[in-house]
Amino acid sequence: MAWGRKKSGARKEPLFGLPAALADLRLSPGDRIPDAADDEKPKKPVAKRKIEDEDDDPPPRERKPRAAKSGAKRRGKARSRIRIGRLVYWGAVLGLWAVIAVVGVVVWVGAHLPAIQSLEIPKRPPTIQIVGLDGSLLASRGEAPGSNVALKDLPPYLPKAFIAIEDRRFYSHYGVDPVGIARALVTNVMHRGVSQGGSTLTQQLAKNLFLTQERTMARKLQEVELALWLERKHSKNEILELYLNRVYFGSGAYGVEAASQRYFGKSAKNVTVAEAAMLAGLVKSPSRLAPNRNPEGAEARAQIVLAAMADARFITDAQAKASIGHPSYNVKPVGAGTVNYVADWIGEVLDDLVGQIDQSIVVETTIDPKLQSTAEAAVIDELAAKSVKFNVTQGALVAMTPDGAVRAMVGGRNYAESQFNRAVTAKRQPGSAFKPFVFLTAIEGGLTPDTIRQDAPLDLKGWRPENYTHEYFGSVTLTQALAMSLNTVAVRLGLEVGPKNVVRTAHRLGISSKLDANPSIALGTSEVSVIELVGAYAPFANGGLGVSPHVVTRIRTSEGKLLYARQPDQPAQVIEPRYVAMMNTMMQETLLSGTARKAEIPGWMAAGKTGTSQDFRDAWFIGYTAKLVTGVWLGNDDNSPTKKATGGGLPVEVWTRFMRTAHQGVPVASLPNAPRGGFMSNLFQTASQASTAPAPSAPVPAGAYRPQPARTSAPPPNPNVRPEAASGLDGWLMDRVLGR
Repeated sequence: MAWGRKKSGARKEPLFGLPAALADLRLSPGDRIPDAADDEKPKKPVAKRKIEDEDDDPPPRERKPRAAKSGAKRRGKARSRIRIGRLVYWGAVLGLWAVIAVVGVVVWVGAHLPAIQSLEIPKRPPTIQIVGLDGSLLASRGEAPGSNVALKDLPPYLPKAFIAIEDRRFYSHYGVDPVGIARALVTNVMHRGVSQGGSTLTQQLAKNLFLTQERTMARKLQEVELALWLERKHSKNEILELYLNRVYFGSGAYGVEAASQRYFGKSAKNVTVAEAAMLAGLVKSPSRLAPNRNPEGAEARAQIVLAAMADARFITDAQAKASIGHPSYNVKPVGAGTVNYVADWIGEVLDDLVGQIDQSIVVETTIDPKLQSTAEAAVIDELAAKSVKFNVTQGALVAMTPDGAVRAMVGGRNYAESQFNRAVTAKRQPGSAFKPFVFLTAIEGGLTPDTIRQDAPLDLKGWRPENYTHEYFGSVTLTQALAMSLNTVAVRLGLEVGPKNVVRTAHRLGISSKLDANPSIALGTSEVSVIELVGAYAPFANGGLGVSPHVVTRIRTSEGKLLYARQPDQPAQVIEPRYVAMMNTMMQETLLSGTARKAEIPGWMAAGKTGTSQDFRDAWFIGYTAKLVTGVWLGNDDNSPTKKATGGGLPVEVWTRFMRTAHQGVPVASLPNAPRGGFMSNLFQTASQASTAPAPSAPVPAGAYRPQPARTSAPPPNPNVRPEAASGLDGWLMDRVLGR
């Protein structure tokens, strides 16, 4: 056997010494220094190498490829485990940051909410309900008109109508409805727009109670947070009741009670299924779907609500079909039109009567709803028919009883277009409507209605007052001068008694505006308001007592607690009764033969005075009976001239239309201290014909003074000389009673 020979046949030389000792020393893989890759491989114990003969072959190496394949698998599994671990790690990190972000958003939203101690259901804003003389509602003021109504007092289908169309899962969610939000998202994506909302009734209530209507993400997040708070603090029925009493229904109506009164003229406790559906449908877009603005849209929306109620099994299909297609609304004109001028006026005086308002109140007024409607129609209709012809754009009317209680007020032709109250706030020149104060001052100074004064041209340092017709009638009585509204006589009387005395008389009777004591005061050149001028005429109708125009009689809380009650005025005699009788006789003649001949109330004794300011800028008529004192003004807000609109034209027509309706069915009454017909009336009329006025050239009906342009041949009396005693007050009365 060859020593040290390999299979290859190569000869191996023998070795001696140290080389021979190391010849059999071999390194196994286990003796190698492992590298980084080898550290990952599992370690296996190395078997003790069997010493073989030199002639034996070395161990076979066929297994090496299989070992490499097994290691690759092991490395792949390790890498998978690493990837999974990393995903878990980063997932945990991201989840943690997401939680932190959510908490941060919640904290930020909460920081911008009101303080937690103030997060209570706010009190209902105070409501001011203004009622008329008959107790009917005239108008409402305040942010939330309408009283609260308990859920148990409502018909069951009313709240169900809101649930069916607004929040079908109301009793299932906790303030926020994920199912509803998802459904809304799907619907909006399919319609490529916002066609359905995901807000619950609780969210809507939170928005109405605490938030604004702005559409921002911050507000939406606040809404969600507050909705959850509401659900924790209140029961479902409490939330639903709050919602029904706070939601806005358009046309100034907040809450189902106010909306039902506004649109149906009845309480929400009595609405039908169709009416309940219409109310529920308004919530989507109150301004657009309000029945008084869009009846077709309101009805179409109500039909959708009825279908939703039937689908939710809140009503039967038969009930839904019976209500669909039958408009149930009946818009009630509460708080609409010119009565709002009255409501605004009341709002201005409330602070003086009861101070700051922190609770809902009911204001009882002297306004007669029927007369208010009549006055409104009279002003608006006459302006509609003749405003273009006479270039008149605005009008005002005030009607009050002889004791100052305002029964009707129109502050303009259209409240929606202009809230400026021309009956109370505007001040205009009264023109000849101011002359009664001049003539009363003269009567109180000793003159009589039959006193003669001269109607002739007058020059006061360059000022030349003229009559409307530019005619002069010479010697006329004071009755004739007032009835025909002769300017020169009025100016002469004003100078005779003194402008300051005329101003004192006007203020004594109720004029509160500043009046300039100059010669032109006799022609009404100082501005006054309609209501104060009407109030100053009231003493002629009540026997000479001063009045304070008023509209509020009582103020009470909605629970009935009395806050204010008007005390009767202490009567103050501002005109002596005998002078009242003279003035009534003189101003009656204005309606019989003077500038207001169109003003007539069948069966009633009436008196008054027309007025036209310079350049026809203002047209007035103030007339009265024993029942009502009514004043009418027509003109333009910019003080531009009209097309010769006079007090005896449009104002008289408006006044007559209103007063005839107002006196229908009312017992006839005479003016204070005036003739009441029969024998005494004939004596008065006979005495009038025998007065000292110039004799007319043609027969004149009894009691009618008709000045003639022609002058008499007799010399006119000196205007600066008073009548003799026999022609004074006592003489005038004796002439009337005895026909002397």
